[in-house]
Amino acid sequence: MQFKGHIPSSGMLVCNHLSYLDILVLAALAPCLFVAKREVKHWPVFGWFAKLAGTLFVHRERRTQSRETVDRIEAALQTGALVVLFPEGTSSDGHTVLPFKSSLLQPAARQAHPLSAALIQYALRDGDVGEEVCYWKDMTLLPHLINLCSKRSIQVSVHFKQLRESNSDRKQLARQLHAEVLQMKYAAAI
Repeated sequence: MQFKGHIPSSGMLVCNHLSYLDILVLAALAPCLFVAKREVKHWPVFGWFAKLAGTLFVHRERRTQSRETVDRIEAALQTGALVVLFPEGTSSDGHTVLPFKSSLLQPAARQAHPLSAALIQYALRDGDVGEEVCYWKDMTLLPHLINLCSKRSIQVSVHFKQLRESNSDRKQLARQLHAEVLQMKYAAAI
């Protein structure tokens, strides 16, 4: 594992999302709370760990519950916690960064909490990251996990960037954060 930049200790951390491994990586770097889709709560092993870690679960099909989740994020930020959000709303193969959804960024837009962006990237010597590390499409957890555990090593790099100024409009903030993560991705590729 390698990281670049200042690892935040409080505020909101917005990151691209590739795999369930992202949670383990970020949790190994700093104590944090995660925001995850409600379905994760029922995943074998990972759901149990997520509940124990205090994960804030979002019921994405019920837009009315978004306000409740925003309030819970705000309460966690007020305690000085580091709250990790994956605003793409789903994971991908890592070739691009999907557009960021803005609804859960409201606490960062309306308050003066520290705000950071992060980029996670994986590398494999003996396989295809998009198919064997990233967890996306219609993949099934157990076969993916078994294959992942068969790998000799997985390299991960995390780039952090603290935002000096953020936008008070959550939709513009989503675009700003997306641009920051894309900029880190392009810089890492050079």
